[in-house]
This record gives sequence, structure tokens and C-alpha cells, in this order.
Amino acid sequence: MARRIDVTGAGGVRLAAWEFGDPPKTDRGHDPATPASGAQDRPGVLLLHGLMGRASHWAPTARWLSARHRAVALDQRGHGRSDKPPRAAYTREAYVEDVEAALEQLGLGPAVLIGHAMGALTAWQLAAKRPDLVRGLIICDMRASALGAASQHTWTEWFRAWPVPFATLADVRKWFGEDDPWVERPNPARGEFYAEVMAESPDGWRPVFEPGQMLRSRETWVYDAHWEELAQVQCPTLVVRGLDGELGRAEAQEMVRVLPSGQYAEVADAGHLVHYDQPEAWRAAIEPFLNALGDA
Repeated sequence: MARRIDVTGAGGVRLAAWEFGDPPKTDRGHDPATPASGAQDRPGVLLLHGLMGRASHWAPTARWLSARHRAVALDQRGHGRSDKPPRAAYTREAYVEDVEAALEQLGLGPAVLIGHAMGALTAWQLAAKRPDLVRGLIICDMRASALGAASQHTWTEWFRAWPVPFATLADVRKWFGEDDPWVERPNPARGEFYAEVMAESPDGWRPVFEPGQMLRSRETWVYDAHWEELAQVQCPTLVVRGLDGELGRAEAQEMVRVLPSGQYAEVADAGHLVHYDQPEAWRAAIEPFLNALGDA
């Protein structure tokens, strides 16, 4: 199971963190930020979803981790059940400060950070800024190079192509898994991934996020390269890519070379949504790294 813990992020934005594992003992005076029963003795792990994602996308990984770790997944600002203030900052600094606040308020640090896509960028930027809070890092399918203006334009047009509202969740699964022009071949896992970020409204199913906020979040990092911050990450770091993902092998291996303590892993038959496409192979890829970090 997962229990919600509210965290106050940068600028007072309320964030929803989800702790996976055994529920705490029944106690009316129980502090919700207190770890679940027995978890306080386990090393902390914070999982960060990518753009448009949500904490629940990490549920299988987090449940698996909770046997040995205090596993918490965060709905980042503008995502999931966290606040989505229209005038809030959706900058790199805000996202990084949110994770910094979450680690401190939850008492998780020094923790292992596991991030997918934009969440991975946030994780390594925080690791560079606050090495005292991060003892290990797993980067899942995120590039360090600049993506450029053409990429942002493509995303803008892609959002406009969504046939919202969707009449049913089955329509969501079919469009994102089969009909979306970005889909090269049918991918049911992709359909399920997007179904999880939809909510029912009076006229049909719509995303739980505001596409405009997603584009604002994205434009704060797509124009820049992030090699310098990557080189400042001192903790052991594992770079994981799906063989058919967005992070190419050459760039991934260059990221490993730039990292002071980098390692490399790849997952076959997986695209950008590595942990969703091939959950068992994903766990097999990261388990040796986590074992090497130990439980200290």
C-alpha cells in the first residue's frame, strides 16, 4: 500500500509524497511525516517521475524496494495530486528545491534518488547542489545534451494533436498505445502509462496536468546542455537506457565517462518508459547497483 504525506515545496507549493510499505501503527497522534512501521531503520529512496508522469507510475518499483528501503515517490509540482498553481514557478530551480525540501522534511537523506527523464535531470541537479542529501543516483533514459527549439515546437504540436476529451479510458489506451503518430508500433504499456494520468470530467477523460504547465516546465531545460552539473555529481551513479529509448548508447556512455563514479546498464525491448515497458528487466538492471551501495 501507499500512504500520502504532504510536503511543502518551493514557494509554499503543496506536494504529495507517497510512501510505499507497511502502514504505520494506529495512533491518533501519529505524525504523517514519521516513517511507516520499521521503515525508519531502512535507507531512504526517493523516486521522481518524468514530465507528465506521477508517483503511481513507480508503484511496482517502490513496492519491490520497500522490502529493504524506505521507498517514497513524489508527485512533482504540476503533476499527480500535487498543487498546480497557475502562477507558480515551473523552473529547474523550483523542481530541484522541491526535492531538496522533500528529502529534508521526510528525513530521507542521504538517500538514493531514482529519476526517469525530467525527474532524472532534477535528481542529478540536486546531487550536484546537495551531495550531503544524495548517496546514490539512478538516471533512467535522460539526455544531458540540449534538445533545442525544434524539440519544443514538436511537443507543442503533439499536445495540440491529442483528441481530448477522450470518451473512455479504453480510447486513451488505444490512442497512446496505437494511434498516436509518435508510436512506431503498438505499445500497450504506453497506453497504460497515459491512462494513469487521466481523470474523468463531465465531458470525458482529460489529463490531470495542464499541458501549458508541462511546456513551461520543459522549456526551462530543453535549450541547455547539462554536462557541467552531471560532472559535479560525486556519488555512485547508474545510467540506464532502454535500447529503443530517447537516450542513445553513445551519449549514455559519454555520460558515464563524465560522471566521477558512473556505471552503465541497458534494458532490451524497452523504449523511453523503461521501468514501465520491462519492469522485471528494469529491476534486474538496477539491483546490482543498489546491492553495491549497501544498506548503510
